[in-house]
Amino acid sequence: MTTIGITDTNRQTVAVELSKILADEYVLYTKTRNAHWNIEGIDFHTKHVFFEQQFGQLDELVDSVAERIRTLGHYSPATLQSFLSLTHLTEQNRSANDSKGFITELLNDHESIIIHLRENINRFANELGDVGTSDFITGLMQEHEKMAWFLRSHLK
Repeated sequence: MTTIGITDTNRQTVAVELSKILADEYVLYTKTRNAHWNIEGIDFHTKHVFFEQQFGQLDELVDSVAERIRTLGHYSPATLQSFLSLTHLTEQNRSANDSKGFITELLNDHESIIIHLRENINRFANELGDVGTSDFITGLMQEHEKMAWFLRSHLK
């Protein structure tokens, strides 16, 4: 039993939303790994290293979201099937593994996650009474904003 000043129903609602966020984070992590492994072109080495830094950051975010779900007294989804059923991100088939294609796709995913997080900040705090998770996803949003900035800067 988890007694932390948030109703069971509200904790369940937050955990469900966090599970969707976790799925998005994990899918984005996998897509960034794909870019790291499969990048080709004149800028191979610099982008290979860049994508490695990004998936390292995402790995930490994945873990923190899963732990936040557990903190609320719920189990985190942890299978590829569950992630694919919960995520709103999609995989893209490409004809070339160039940096512009990977960066554009990853940037779009980060921006999509930022919008989804932003939509839940006030909802978690005001509607569901979970200021802690609201603060948590605000920090998560800021991490994605910075990562998106780095990706966006490569396209200039």
